[in-house]
Amino acid sequence: MATTRVFISFAIEDKQYRTFLVAQAGNEKSPFEFVDMSVKQVWDEKWKTNCRTRVKGCDGVIALISKNTANADGQLWEIKCAYEEGVPTMLMWINADRPALPALIKDKRINIWSWENIKAFINKL
Repeated sequence: MATTRVFISFAIEDKQYRTFLVAQAGNEKSPFEFVDMSVKQVWDEKWKTNCRTRVKGCDGVIALISKNTANADGQLWEIKCAYEEGVPTMLMWINADRPALPALIKDKRINIWSWENIKAFINKL
């Protein structure tokens, strides 16, 4: 059975939540792996091309949504890329804060972070 690949999209300021998600999956001995394109420097066209290739190579995308998302150009581009490529995408709040959202995701369903929600999403892939 092939391993399911899930791309994690997050604002760089929320990197610790990406780490939590990966650790949670490891604790559950999950039959899937996570991929991301986290960068500390400004992203360019080469990054976008590489990112699109990675997103397309994944079975799904989990986007970690926070107060930082609205200003996270890289994360918003990753989410937009997933939508354009038709990759199933789950938006997930990282905490109880509910900030104003950018136009790209303001009318989308955003799930509460729970292992049940993550499993349900991945089981549909």
